[in-house]
Amino acid sequence: MTIAYIRPDKQFDTAGEQLKNINAYALANNIQVDDEFIDYISQNKLLSQRPEVSDYFQSHKGVTLLVSDVWVLSTHIQDLVQMFRCLLKHEIKVHFIQQSVIMTQESGGMLVLGLIDQLRQKLEEESRKVIGRPKGSKSNSKFDKYVSEILNYIQEKKSVSEIARLLGVSRSSLKDYIDSRELKQVAFKSLVQKTSKDAEDAVINTVACPKPTTEKK
Repeated sequence: MTIAYIRPDKQFDTAGEQLKNINAYALANNIQVDDEFIDYISQNKLLSQRPEVSDYFQSHKGVTLLVSDVWVLSTHIQDLVQMFRCLLKHEIKVHFIQQSVIMTQESGGMLVLGLIDQLRQKLEEESRKVIGRPKGSKSNSKFDKYVSEILNYIQEKKSVSEIARLLGVSRSSLKDYIDSRELKQVAFKSLVQKTSKDAEDAVINTVACPKPTTEKK
């Protein structure tokens, strides 16, 4: 069984953007996505404060998880380690799409460390950015909670007007959301993402050692 795990965050990617990446990856690698788990709990909440998530993983032992990027699991280093431990303990195979790597119980320690260090570097990069939403990024939308339903309706070839009526929302706002998130392309899996053969080495090579500091005399 293959599950798409999505967790929107205002600093990074929306649910629609994550689904776009996952569907493109699944298509490129001939993977059938059987279910979606959209976690709307704030990134401020740790795994210990999200029992429904840990319960979900425990009840789906041995599945394959498709995740857009490492930060989706957690934006806290220690919590990410806990997430990795929970996933691997339950024999869950995790495909990290942005990195084009697969983490399993057989994965080498350097790959796991590389993934953790990528999160550390990303968080440091975000902290250095000017306060405010980065140029070109998309903010969370009130429609994010409907994204699975919207995709299903699009696949059923319902019009935007029909979907808006079913959801009880504004047609124009919904159309803007569908267009900006490229949900029609997502629904029909017309976006293909190629994977790198040397992806694991690429992740490992991003591990950065602390720079030596010069003592002041």
